[in-house]
Amino acid sequence: MSSLALRQARHLATASAAAASTSAATISISKAKSVLRSEHDPDKALEIYSSVSGHYSSPLSSRYAQEYTVKRLAKSHRFSDIEAFLESHKKDPKVSQEPFLATIIRSYGIVGMFDNALTTYEQMTDLGTPRSSVSFNALLSACIHSKLYDRVPQLFDEIPKKYKVSPDRVSFGILIRSYCEVGTPKLAMEKLKEMEGKGMQITAVPYTTIMNSLYKKGMSDEAEKVWDEMVKSGCELDVGAYNVRIMNIQGGNPDGVKGLIDEMSNLGLKPDIISYNYLMTCYCRNGMMDEAEQVYNNLEDNFCKPNATTFRTLIYYACQQGQFDTGYKVFNKSVTMNKIPDFNTLKHLVRGLVTQSKTIEAKSVISIVKSKFPPNVLKAWTKLEEELGLTNDETPPRV
Repeated sequence: MSSLALRQARHLATASAAAASTSAATISISKAKSVLRSEHDPDKALEIYSSVSGHYSSPLSSRYAQEYTVKRLAKSHRFSDIEAFLESHKKDPKVSQEPFLATIIRSYGIVGMFDNALTTYEQMTDLGTPRSSVSFNALLSACIHSKLYDRVPQLFDEIPKKYKVSPDRVSFGILIRSYCEVGTPKLAMEKLKEMEGKGMQITAVPYTTIMNSLYKKGMSDEAEKVWDEMVKSGCELDVGAYNVRIMNIQGGNPDGVKGLIDEMSNLGLKPDIISYNYLMTCYCRNGMMDEAEQVYNNLEDNFCKPNATTFRTLIYYACQQGQFDTGYKVFNKSVTMNKIPDFNTLKHLVRGLVTQSKTIEAKSVISIVKSKFPPNVLKAWTKLEEELGLTNDETPPRV
Protein backbone atom coordinates (compact mmCIF):
# COMPACT_ATOMS: atom_id res chain seq x y z
CA MET A 1 0.00 0.00 0.00
CA SER A 2 1.28 3.49 -0.81
CA SER A 3 2.01 5.83 2.09
CA LEU A 4 -0.80 8.12 0.98
CA ALA A 5 -3.32 5.30 0.79
CA LEU A 6 -2.26 3.97 4.20
CA ARG A 7 -2.56 7.42 5.74
CA GLN A 8 -6.01 7.91 4.23
CA ALA A 9 -7.24 4.47 5.27
CA ARG A 10 -6.28 5.14 8.88
CA HIS A 11 -8.03 8.48 9.10
CA LEU A 12 -10.95 8.40 6.68
CA ALA A 13 -13.63 7.71 9.25
CA THR A 14 -12.79 10.82 11.27
CA ALA A 15 -11.55 13.13 8.47
CA SER A 16 -8.08 13.69 9.86
CA ALA A 17 -6.67 17.12 10.43
CA ALA A 18 -3.96 16.38 7.92
CA ALA A 19 -6.50 15.82 5.17
CA ALA A 20 -8.49 18.83 6.25
CA SER A 21 -5.49 21.04 5.62
CA THR A 22 -5.37 20.11 1.93
CA SER A 23 -6.96 22.24 -0.75
CA ALA A 24 -9.54 19.50 -1.36
CA ALA A 25 -10.88 20.12 2.16
CA THR A 26 -12.45 23.37 1.04
CA ILE A 27 -14.85 21.79 -1.48
CA SER A 28 -18.48 21.04 -0.69
CA ILE A 29 -19.95 17.56 -0.38
CA SER A 30 -21.87 17.86 -3.65
CA LYS A 31 -18.73 19.10 -5.39
CA ALA A 32 -16.75 16.21 -3.93
CA LYS A 33 -19.19 13.70 -5.40
CA SER A 34 -18.94 15.42 -8.77
CA VAL A 35 -15.15 15.40 -8.66
CA LEU A 36 -15.03 11.76 -7.55
CA ARG A 37 -17.25 10.81 -10.47
CA SER A 38 -14.60 12.06 -12.91
CA GLU A 39 -11.43 11.38 -10.88
CA HIS A 40 -9.76 8.15 -11.96
CA ASP A 41 -6.60 8.34 -9.87
CA PRO A 42 -7.27 6.17 -6.78
CA ASP A 43 -4.95 8.11 -4.45
CA LYS A 44 -6.56 11.40 -5.39
CA ALA A 45 -9.98 9.83 -4.91
CA LEU A 46 -8.97 8.75 -1.40
CA GLU A 47 -7.75 12.24 -0.61
CA ILE A 48 -10.95 13.86 -1.85
CA TYR A 49 -13.13 11.46 0.13
CA SER A 50 -11.06 11.95 3.27
CA SER A 51 -11.38 15.72 3.07
CA VAL A 52 -15.17 15.61 3.36
CA SER A 53 -15.94 12.23 4.94
CA GLY A 54 -16.76 13.78 8.29
CA HIS A 55 -19.26 16.23 6.84
CA TYR A 56 -21.82 14.00 5.18
CA SER A 57 -25.33 14.84 6.31
CA SER A 58 -26.99 11.67 5.02
CA PRO A 59 -26.04 8.00 4.52
CA LEU A 60 -27.04 8.32 0.85
CA SER A 61 -24.52 11.04 0.09
CA SER A 62 -21.85 9.10 1.99
CA ARG A 63 -22.73 5.93 0.09
CA TYR A 64 -22.23 7.40 -3.37
CA ALA A 65 -18.92 9.06 -2.50
CA GLN A 66 -17.70 5.88 -0.83
CA GLU A 67 -18.68 3.75 -3.81
CA TYR A 68 -16.92 6.02 -6.28
CA THR A 69 -13.77 5.76 -4.19
CA VAL A 70 -13.71 1.97 -3.90
CA LYS A 71 -14.43 1.61 -7.62
CA ARG A 72 -11.33 3.65 -8.41
CA LEU A 73 -9.24 1.44 -6.12
CA ALA A 74 -10.72 -1.73 -7.62
CA LYS A 75 -9.89 -0.62 -11.14
CA SER A 76 -6.27 -0.47 -10.04
CA HIS A 77 -6.61 -3.90 -8.34
CA ARG A 78 -5.87 -2.41 -4.92
CA PHE A 79 -8.17 -4.68 -2.96
CA SER A 80 -6.08 -4.64 0.21
CA ASP A 81 -6.43 -0.86 0.18
CA ILE A 82 -10.19 -1.22 -0.20
CA GLU A 83 -10.30 -3.46 2.84
CA ALA A 84 -8.21 -1.03 4.91
CA PHE A 85 -10.37 1.85 3.69
CA LEU A 86 -13.69 0.26 4.56
CA GLU A 87 -12.57 -1.40 7.79
CA SER A 88 -11.49 2.01 9.08
CA HIS A 89 -15.14 3.09 8.94
CA LYS A 90 -16.01 0.54 11.61
CA LYS A 91 -14.17 2.71 14.13
CA ASP A 92 -16.51 5.61 13.42
CA PRO A 93 -19.19 6.14 16.12
CA LYS A 94 -21.79 6.25 13.33
CA VAL A 95 -21.22 2.53 12.73
CA SER A 96 -23.99 1.86 15.27
CA GLN A 97 -26.40 3.45 12.79
CA GLU A 98 -27.69 0.78 10.42
CA PRO A 99 -27.73 2.94 7.24
CA PHE A 100 -24.08 3.89 7.81
CA LEU A 101 -22.99 0.28 8.18
CA ALA A 102 -25.14 -0.76 5.22
CA THR A 103 -23.01 1.49 3.00
CA ILE A 104 -19.94 -0.52 4.00
CA ILE A 105 -21.67 -3.77 3.07
CA ARG A 106 -22.79 -2.35 -0.28
CA SER A 107 -19.33 -0.96 -1.04
CA TYR A 108 -17.72 -4.35 -0.49
CA GLY A 109 -20.30 -5.82 -2.82
CA ILE A 110 -19.82 -3.46 -5.76
CA VAL A 111 -16.16 -4.48 -6.00
CA GLY A 112 -16.92 -8.20 -5.68
CA MET A 113 -15.65 -8.65 -2.12
CA PHE A 114 -18.72 -10.51 -0.91
CA ASP A 115 -17.00 -12.46 1.87
CA ASN A 116 -16.06 -9.14 3.48
CA ALA A 117 -19.65 -7.93 3.05
CA LEU A 118 -21.01 -11.04 4.77
CA THR A 119 -18.47 -10.78 7.58
CA THR A 120 -19.47 -7.16 8.14
CA TYR A 121 -23.14 -8.15 8.33
CA GLU A 122 -22.32 -10.87 10.86
CA GLN A 123 -20.35 -8.36 12.97
CA MET A 124 -23.35 -6.08 13.48
CA THR A 125 -24.18 -7.46 16.92
CA ASP A 126 -20.64 -6.86 18.17
CA LEU A 127 -20.66 -3.37 16.63
CA GLY A 128 -23.93 -2.53 18.38
CA THR A 129 -25.80 -2.04 15.12
CA PRO A 130 -29.46 -3.11 14.88
CA ARG A 131 -30.57 -5.25 11.95
CA SER A 132 -33.59 -4.70 9.74
CA SER A 133 -34.44 -5.01 6.06
CA VAL A 134 -32.06 -2.08 5.41
CA SER A 135 -28.87 -4.05 6.10
CA PHE A 136 -30.43 -7.29 4.81
CA ASN A 137 -31.12 -5.65 1.45
CA ALA A 138 -27.58 -4.24 1.40
CA LEU A 139 -26.26 -7.78 1.86
CA LEU A 140 -28.48 -9.17 -0.91
CA SER A 141 -27.39 -6.32 -3.19
CA ALA A 142 -23.74 -7.06 -2.39
CA CYS A 143 -24.38 -10.65 -3.48
CA ILE A 144 -25.92 -9.46 -6.75
CA HIS A 145 -23.06 -7.02 -7.44
CA SER A 146 -20.60 -9.85 -6.78
CA LYS A 147 -22.48 -11.90 -9.41
CA LEU A 148 -23.25 -14.65 -6.90
CA TYR A 149 -26.82 -14.85 -8.14
CA ASP A 150 -27.45 -18.44 -7.12
CA ARG A 151 -26.54 -17.61 -3.53
CA VAL A 152 -29.24 -14.98 -3.07
CA PRO A 153 -32.10 -17.49 -2.54
CA GLN A 154 -30.03 -19.23 0.11
CA LEU A 155 -29.42 -15.98 1.98
CA PHE A 156 -33.07 -15.03 1.57
CA ASP A 157 -34.04 -18.24 3.34
CA GLU A 158 -31.33 -18.35 6.03
CA ILE A 159 -30.75 -14.75 7.18
CA PRO A 160 -34.35 -13.93 8.25
CA LYS A 161 -34.48 -17.11 10.33
CA LYS A 162 -31.08 -16.58 11.93
CA TYR A 163 -31.34 -12.86 12.67
CA LYS A 164 -35.13 -12.38 12.89
CA VAL A 165 -35.37 -9.83 10.08
CA SER A 166 -38.37 -9.56 7.78
CA PRO A 167 -37.88 -9.28 4.01
CA ASP A 168 -39.68 -6.30 2.48
CA ARG A 169 -40.67 -5.61 -1.12
CA VAL A 170 -37.14 -4.48 -1.93
CA SER A 171 -35.82 -7.82 -0.64
CA PHE A 172 -38.26 -9.67 -2.88
CA GLY A 173 -37.24 -7.47 -5.79
CA ILE A 174 -33.59 -8.47 -5.34
CA LEU A 175 -34.58 -12.13 -5.06
CA ILE A 176 -36.59 -11.84 -8.27
CA ARG A 177 -33.60 -10.33 -10.02
CA SER A 178 -31.38 -13.20 -8.88
CA TYR A 179 -33.76 -15.75 -10.43
CA CYS A 180 -33.84 -13.76 -13.64
CA GLU A 181 -30.05 -13.47 -13.77
CA VAL A 182 -29.70 -17.26 -13.68
CA GLY A 183 -32.35 -17.66 -16.34
CA THR A 184 -35.32 -18.87 -14.28
CA PRO A 185 -37.98 -16.16 -14.78
CA LYS A 186 -40.76 -18.65 -13.91
CA LEU A 187 -39.41 -18.87 -10.33
CA ALA A 188 -39.33 -15.09 -10.32
CA MET A 189 -43.01 -15.00 -11.29
CA GLU A 190 -43.80 -17.32 -8.39
CA LYS A 191 -42.18 -14.83 -6.00
CA LEU A 192 -44.21 -12.05 -7.57
CA LYS A 193 -47.36 -14.03 -6.75
CA GLU A 194 -46.05 -14.52 -3.21
CA MET A 195 -45.66 -10.76 -2.85
CA GLU A 196 -49.27 -10.33 -3.96
CA GLY A 197 -50.35 -12.92 -1.40
CA LYS A 198 -48.57 -10.98 1.34
CA GLY A 199 -50.33 -7.79 0.30
CA MET A 200 -47.08 -6.07 -0.69
CA GLN A 201 -47.27 -3.14 -3.06
CA ILE A 202 -45.65 -4.17 -6.35
CA THR A 203 -44.01 -1.51 -8.47
CA ALA A 204 -43.01 -1.74 -12.12
CA VAL A 205 -39.46 -2.76 -11.17
CA PRO A 206 -39.96 -6.53 -10.57
CA TYR A 207 -42.29 -6.77 -13.57
CA THR A 208 -39.65 -5.05 -15.70
CA THR A 209 -36.92 -7.36 -14.43
CA ILE A 210 -38.94 -10.44 -15.39
CA MET A 211 -39.85 -8.99 -18.79
CA ASN A 212 -36.21 -8.30 -19.56
CA SER A 213 -35.25 -11.87 -18.62
CA LEU A 214 -37.94 -13.32 -20.86
CA TYR A 215 -36.86 -11.15 -23.78
CA LYS A 216 -33.27 -12.30 -23.34
CA LYS A 217 -34.41 -15.92 -23.53
CA GLY A 218 -36.22 -15.16 -26.77
CA MET A 219 -39.61 -15.50 -25.11
CA SER A 220 -41.10 -12.28 -26.50
CA ASP A 221 -44.72 -13.47 -26.33
CA GLU A 222 -44.36 -14.34 -22.64
CA ALA A 223 -42.69 -10.98 -21.99
CA GLU A 224 -45.62 -9.16 -23.59
CA LYS A 225 -48.00 -11.17 -21.39
CA VAL A 226 -46.12 -9.90 -18.34
CA TRP A 227 -46.52 -6.37 -19.70
CA ASP A 228 -50.26 -6.93 -20.10
CA GLU A 229 -50.48 -8.32 -16.57
CA MET A 230 -48.61 -5.31 -15.20
CA VAL A 231 -51.01 -2.94 -16.97
CA LYS A 232 -54.03 -4.95 -15.82
CA SER A 233 -52.85 -4.92 -12.20
CA GLY A 234 -52.99 -1.12 -12.22
CA CYS A 235 -49.24 -0.87 -11.63
CA GLU A 236 -48.00 2.58 -12.55
CA LEU A 237 -45.95 2.33 -15.73
CA ASP A 238 -42.54 4.00 -15.74
CA VAL A 239 -39.74 4.85 -18.14
CA GLY A 240 -37.73 1.78 -17.12
CA ALA A 241 -40.51 -0.57 -18.20
CA TYR A 242 -40.82 1.16 -21.55
CA ASN A 243 -37.07 1.06 -22.04
CA VAL A 244 -37.07 -2.72 -21.71
CA ARG A 245 -39.61 -2.92 -24.52
CA ILE A 246 -37.64 -0.37 -26.55
CA MET A 247 -34.45 -2.39 -26.25
CA ASN A 248 -36.21 -5.52 -27.40
CA ILE A 249 -38.03 -4.20 -30.46
CA GLN A 250 -37.81 -7.01 -33.00
CA GLY A 251 -35.01 -6.32 -35.46
CA GLY A 252 -34.13 -3.04 -33.80
CA ASN A 253 -36.64 -1.20 -36.00
CA PRO A 254 -36.09 2.59 -35.60
CA ASP A 255 -39.74 3.33 -36.41
CA GLY A 256 -40.87 0.92 -33.70
CA VAL A 257 -38.53 2.51 -31.16
CA LYS A 258 -39.65 6.00 -32.16
CA GLY A 259 -43.27 4.87 -31.79
CA LEU A 260 -42.72 3.68 -28.21
CA ILE A 261 -40.91 6.92 -27.32
CA ASP A 262 -43.87 8.90 -28.66
CA GLU A 263 -46.24 6.66 -26.68
CA MET A 264 -44.29 7.38 -23.51
CA SER A 265 -44.47 11.10 -24.13
CA ASN A 266 -48.23 10.94 -24.79
CA LEU A 267 -48.66 9.25 -21.39
CA GLY A 268 -46.80 12.07 -19.71
CA LEU A 269 -43.63 10.03 -19.20
CA LYS A 270 -40.31 11.64 -20.02
CA PRO A 271 -38.05 9.47 -22.20
CA ASP A 272 -34.57 9.38 -20.69
CA ILE A 273 -31.06 9.06 -22.08
CA ILE A 274 -31.43 5.26 -22.27
CA SER A 275 -34.48 5.69 -24.53
CA TYR A 276 -32.70 8.08 -26.86
CA ASN A 277 -29.45 6.10 -26.82
CA TYR A 278 -31.27 3.06 -28.14
CA LEU A 279 -33.05 5.08 -30.82
CA MET A 280 -29.67 6.47 -31.85
CA THR A 281 -28.19 2.94 -31.86
CA CYS A 282 -31.00 1.68 -34.08
CA TYR A 283 -30.38 4.46 -36.57
CA CYS A 284 -26.64 3.70 -36.54
CA ARG A 285 -27.15 -0.01 -37.09
CA ASN A 286 -29.34 0.76 -40.07
CA GLY A 287 -26.74 3.11 -41.59
CA MET A 288 -28.85 6.20 -40.83
CA MET A 289 -26.04 8.31 -39.37
CA ASP A 290 -27.70 11.66 -40.13
CA GLU A 291 -30.76 10.63 -38.12
CA ALA A 292 -28.52 9.35 -35.30
CA GLU A 293 -26.67 12.67 -35.17
CA GLN A 294 -29.96 14.51 -35.10
CA VAL A 295 -31.02 12.53 -32.02
CA TYR A 296 -27.66 13.36 -30.44
CA ASN A 297 -27.91 17.05 -31.28
CA ASN A 298 -31.46 17.27 -29.90
CA LEU A 299 -30.70 15.66 -26.54
CA GLU A 300 -30.55 18.97 -24.71
CA ASP A 301 -33.89 20.04 -26.19
CA ASN A 302 -35.29 16.78 -24.83
CA PHE A 303 -33.89 17.56 -21.38
CA CYS A 304 -31.30 14.80 -21.51
CA LYS A 305 -27.56 14.79 -21.03
CA PRO A 306 -25.39 12.39 -23.06
CA ASN A 307 -23.70 9.67 -21.04
CA ALA A 308 -20.75 7.37 -21.74
CA THR A 309 -22.95 5.06 -23.83
CA THR A 310 -24.06 7.98 -26.00
CA PHE A 311 -20.50 8.93 -26.86
CA ARG A 312 -19.32 5.35 -27.21
CA THR A 313 -22.10 4.47 -29.64
CA LEU A 314 -21.80 7.51 -31.87
CA ILE A 315 -18.00 7.40 -32.03
CA TYR A 316 -17.94 3.69 -32.83
CA TYR A 317 -20.47 3.88 -35.66
CA ALA A 318 -19.02 7.11 -37.02
CA CYS A 319 -15.69 5.29 -37.32
CA GLN A 320 -17.39 2.32 -38.98
CA GLN A 321 -18.71 4.73 -41.59
CA GLY A 322 -15.30 6.38 -42.01
CA GLN A 323 -16.56 9.62 -40.46
CA PHE A 324 -13.52 10.20 -38.29
CA ASP A 325 -13.97 13.98 -38.15
CA THR A 326 -17.39 13.42 -36.60
CA GLY A 327 -15.91 10.87 -34.20
CA TYR A 328 -13.19 13.31 -33.16
CA LYS A 329 -15.72 16.07 -32.57
CA VAL A 330 -17.89 13.80 -30.43
CA PHE A 331 -14.80 12.64 -28.51
CA ASN A 332 -13.93 16.22 -27.59
CA LYS A 333 -17.46 16.73 -26.32
CA SER A 334 -17.12 13.59 -24.18
CA VAL A 335 -13.99 15.07 -22.62
CA THR A 336 -15.77 18.27 -21.58
CA MET A 337 -18.42 16.15 -19.87
CA ASN A 338 -15.98 13.68 -18.26
CA LYS A 339 -17.61 10.78 -20.11
CA ILE A 340 -14.63 9.50 -22.09
CA PRO A 341 -15.36 6.16 -23.84
CA ASP A 342 -13.27 3.03 -23.34
CA PHE A 343 -10.14 1.94 -25.19
CA ASN A 344 -11.94 -0.54 -27.45
CA THR A 345 -14.03 2.32 -28.84
CA LEU A 346 -11.38 5.00 -29.12
CA LYS A 347 -8.77 2.76 -30.74
CA HIS A 348 -10.93 2.79 -33.89
CA LEU A 349 -10.93 6.58 -33.83
CA VAL A 350 -7.16 6.85 -33.40
CA ARG A 351 -6.47 4.32 -36.16
CA GLY A 352 -8.90 6.10 -38.46
CA LEU A 353 -7.36 9.50 -37.85
CA VAL A 354 -3.94 8.05 -38.65
CA THR A 355 -5.19 6.61 -41.96
CA GLN A 356 -6.31 10.10 -42.90
CA SER A 357 -2.92 11.55 -41.93
CA LYS A 358 -4.45 13.44 -39.02
CA THR A 359 -1.67 12.55 -36.62
CA ILE A 360 -2.06 15.72 -34.57
CA GLU A 361 -5.66 14.79 -33.77
CA ALA A 362 -4.69 11.16 -33.09
CA LYS A 363 -1.94 12.27 -30.70
CA SER A 364 -4.41 14.65 -29.07
CA VAL A 365 -6.81 11.80 -28.29
CA ILE A 366 -4.05 9.73 -26.69
CA SER A 367 -2.63 12.72 -24.80
CA ILE A 368 -6.03 13.61 -23.33
CA VAL A 369 -6.73 10.02 -22.29
CA LYS A 370 -3.33 9.73 -20.64
CA SER A 371 -3.96 12.92 -18.67
CA LYS A 372 -7.29 11.62 -17.37
CA PHE A 373 -6.36 8.09 -16.26
CA PRO A 374 -3.60 6.72 -13.98
CA PRO A 375 -0.60 5.09 -15.74
CA ASN A 376 -1.41 1.55 -14.58
CA VAL A 377 -4.57 1.41 -16.72
CA LEU A 378 -2.98 2.84 -19.87
CA LYS A 379 -0.83 -0.06 -21.07
CA ALA A 380 -3.02 -0.73 -24.09
CA TRP A 381 -2.79 2.92 -25.11
CA THR A 382 1.00 2.91 -24.90
CA LYS A 383 1.14 -0.21 -27.06
CA LEU A 384 -1.17 1.34 -29.68
CA GLU A 385 0.82 4.57 -29.63
CA GLU A 386 4.03 2.66 -30.36
CA GLU A 387 2.35 0.54 -33.03
CA LEU A 388 1.15 3.61 -34.92
CA GLY A 389 4.42 5.46 -34.57
CA LEU A 390 2.87 8.25 -32.52
CA THR A 391 5.59 8.29 -29.88
CA ASN A 392 7.90 10.38 -32.08
CA ASP A 393 7.75 12.87 -34.92
CA GLU A 394 8.10 10.26 -37.64
CA THR A 395 5.28 9.68 -40.09
CA PRO A 396 3.07 6.94 -38.67
CA PRO A 397 2.64 3.78 -40.72
CA ARG A 398 -0.59 3.24 -42.69
CA VAL A 399 -3.05 1.05 -40.84
